[in-house]
Amino acid sequence: MSIWKTKPPEMLYDAVEKTGLKKNLTALDLAALGIGCTVGVGIFVVTGVAASQYAGPAVIISFIIGALTAAFCGLTYAELAAMFPVAGSTYSYSYVAFGEIIAWIIGWDLMLEYLVAAGAVASGWSAYFVELMKNLGITLPQSLTAVPMKGGIMDLPAILVTLFITWILYIGVKESARTNNIMVAIKLGVIVLFIILGLPHINSANWVPFAPFGWKGIMTGAAVIFFAFVGFDGVSTAAEETRNPQRDVPLGLIICLIVVIILYLSVAAILTGMVSYKELDTAAPIAYALSKVGINWGSALVSVGAIVGIISTLLVTVYGQIRIFMVMARDGLLPPVFASIHPKYRTPHICTVITGIATALLAGVLPIDILAELCNIGTLFAFILVSIGVIVLRKTQPNIERKFRLPGVPFTPLITVAFCFYLMYSLPLATWIRFGVWLLAGLIIYFAYSKNHSVLQKASGKA
Repeated sequence: MSIWKTKPPEMLYDAVEKTGLKKNLTALDLAALGIGCTVGVGIFVVTGVAASQYAGPAVIISFIIGALTAAFCGLTYAELAAMFPVAGSTYSYSYVAFGEIIAWIIGWDLMLEYLVAAGAVASGWSAYFVELMKNLGITLPQSLTAVPMKGGIMDLPAILVTLFITWILYIGVKESARTNNIMVAIKLGVIVLFIILGLPHINSANWVPFAPFGWKGIMTGAAVIFFAFVGFDGVSTAAEETRNPQRDVPLGLIICLIVVIILYLSVAAILTGMVSYKELDTAAPIAYALSKVGINWGSALVSVGAIVGIISTLLVTVYGQIRIFMVMARDGLLPPVFASIHPKYRTPHICTVITGIATALLAGVLPIDILAELCNIGTLFAFILVSIGVIVLRKTQPNIERKFRLPGVPFTPLITVAFCFYLMYSLPLATWIRFGVWLLAGLIIYFAYSKNHSVLQKASGKA
């Protein structure tokens, strides 16, 4: 049995037929899922942090670099998702392109990405919620709103919102999509409101100096704000539940990226034009900027919209984690309980409950900085694998129908790899060390359990 053996594409499709998930989602549903996951803590929180600590007004350039990287990655995802319309995202693609051991590594990496991202999003939602309560004259006890490392017992709001999202996902993806679409509409509405209200209050003097921290600051800012683009890949995790995945998945990805890039660049330019970058090191920079120019009602409305919007980000992030767990269990690399489907709701219910509880615990006891710092490196690593996978599959599976073809192969994927490596290089050494420890733990689990229970390995042994 070879740990490098690749999975035949027909095994992906056979597994899909046996699972029997409902196919309810359209391209607009997928675009809303991607926007819901991508537009959240990044635009509402990280923009101010990146501007104040790393890039200054040149955070606009940081966003452009992040946007270019995300756009290239999105196009590579589009080709693979159209070829293999199954749940599992990068994990499933890597299984076909590189073999089981690489698929396990990337799947293990995706677990890290989605779990810590979901925990960080829940923590960010809690911070906005606590701040809104203060504005309403209600001060919640620190013991129930702060994690132990910050002087509290637990972050109860983060735990409760995660459990609420878990319940929504438990009852069915179509219900989840409807809920997400409503929240995305509210979120986009308040962002557009900020753009309209903020535009007349731009003071060009706030853009001077434009790059106070130099090129290094711009690149570090790009590496940090790339967290704002994490989530669009969640579109591909829903391919198995899409009506026409060959058409709708690429279209949903492209729509998502276009909307996200326009919003981010607009908000970054207006935010740094309204207020000096030195003042943006706050948990709610958009609301702060509106208050600073005297639009208090707009500030309150944006805060409410941020709370709603971050919930949609959490919903899609947890959704992606659940689907990764489900597909890896379906392949025998994780215990089969993760792949169990509810007889009524047709959702992976046990996997949903386990994922929700794990995310709630992370969000409730760990600070947001620890949760968030590993997310970017895991995401960029996954994007590198996807990009290389496009090149490999053009050689090894040339006859598979490609409803969407990435232009400029192999140069376009190699450009994507270069962008991702450069952003990873800009991350702190401590992040690399933690990432290495996580991957080592994953390899131990693979050789101790997964290799011996793998469906592909068992099939190879019988052949």
